[in-house]
Amino acid sequence: MNELYWLVMLLANFALILLAYRFFGKMGLFIWVPISAIIANIQVIQGIELFGFGATLGNIVYASSFLVTDILSENYGKKEANKAIWIGFFSLISMTLLMNLALLFEPMQDEFALSTYESINNIFSFMPRIVIASFLAYLVSQKHDIWAYHMWAKKFAGKKNIWIRNNLSTMVSQLIDSLIFTFIAFYNVYEMNVLWEIVLTTYFLKWIVAAADTPFVYLASKMKTRDIVK
Repeated sequence: MNELYWLVMLLANFALILLAYRFFGKMGLFIWVPISAIIANIQVIQGIELFGFGATLGNIVYASSFLVTDILSENYGKKEANKAIWIGFFSLISMTLLMNLALLFEPMQDEFALSTYESINNIFSFMPRIVIASFLAYLVSQKHDIWAYHMWAKKFAGKKNIWIRNNLSTMVSQLIDSLIFTFIAFYNVYEMNVLWEIVLTTYFLKWIVAAADTPFVYLASKMKTRDIVK
């Protein structure tokens, strides 16, 4: 059933992005970036099995941020796409700082409060390598995605070639993200063959998301052309 739920989550992410774009315009895309960054960093602690591989949640939501920056690149240009990246980066820093400050407070000494504190601590406690890996992977892969999108746009211009620049930019950027995060977060924690397995399985899932998001870039482009966004 995990594969079915994964597909439902995939479609829900894409639908929510288009709804945000339809009702809030460019601002809706900016709003989605911190949503995806924060949710992905919470979901990533949950381990699941997908397609016979061990994986973590968060891959779909995180990968959807690449769809957003590609839509911004296509419809509004490089400057607006880069702005979205910095909004997402700021949201990650803010969440990490504020939630770790919250953990400094002493909880009430009753069962419910102590249980809640333990759950929050498990999710948000500061783990330097994980945080650094997450921040660096996000920033480098997203910046590459925007650079690559516009580089390929020069070679493959026109609406009919959106699928080429979208896939070439996103699929390489997803690989960069997986490599940076895995090797910074888990080097000397797992054996080298395990590290490569993590890279390949996480990239496989992100690759599926990247391939599946192409029709939604076309839809967003048509929405902009037909002036049906706010």
